[in-house]
Amino acid sequence: MLESLITSKTRLKLLLKFFLNPGTKAYLREIAAEFGESSNAIRVELNRLSKAKLLKSEPAGRTIEYQANSDHPLYGDIKNIVKKYVGLDQLVENIFDELGGVERAFITGDYARGIDSGLIDLVLVGKIDNELLERLTQKTEALIKRKIRLLVLNHKEFKTLGDRLLKEKILLLWVGDENVKLKTKSGEAPSSPELNS
Repeated sequence: MLESLITSKTRLKLLLKFFLNPGTKAYLREIAAEFGESSNAIRVELNRLSKAKLLKSEPAGRTIEYQANSDHPLYGDIKNIVKKYVGLDQLVENIFDELGGVERAFITGDYARGIDSGLIDLVLVGKIDNELLERLTQKTEALIKRKIRLLVLNHKEFKTLGDRLLKEKILLLWVGDENVKLKTKSGEAPSSPELNS
């Protein structure tokens, strides 16, 4: 869908990188290595997105660091489009709404870093019906055309692993009975929420 609207694959990758998890910051050479593309191709698209004020840039030593511009009037809309493109809205709707018993849910790995790799690493905490989860996961994978790799933890296991999980970049999807729908009150997905509560 987005490929037909945004014909530059590099621009699409950059939008996914910076708007999937808005706390993401990166510099030119890092992005070029990650995407496996030339620095010049990346620079052209970074300049276009910066000129449109969709990205903001700040000097960081000898490099320039880029991140999504949360003050842009279209920021929320672009973020929602990117999440729909990846299928995170379907993940919340199809799995958490039907599953029940989920205390917390968050994404780690590539998608938390803003990389559309096709494999979503999903961590669920709570009393989970594994049989129902398996059916819902298969249904959701077919809808979003991405593979979901699950890690299910009970509360005690989560307390034990929480510190390690905090060291990774995460994208919070769900807390308790309150569905955070990928955002906090300020509209930002927290990059490292307090996991050990």
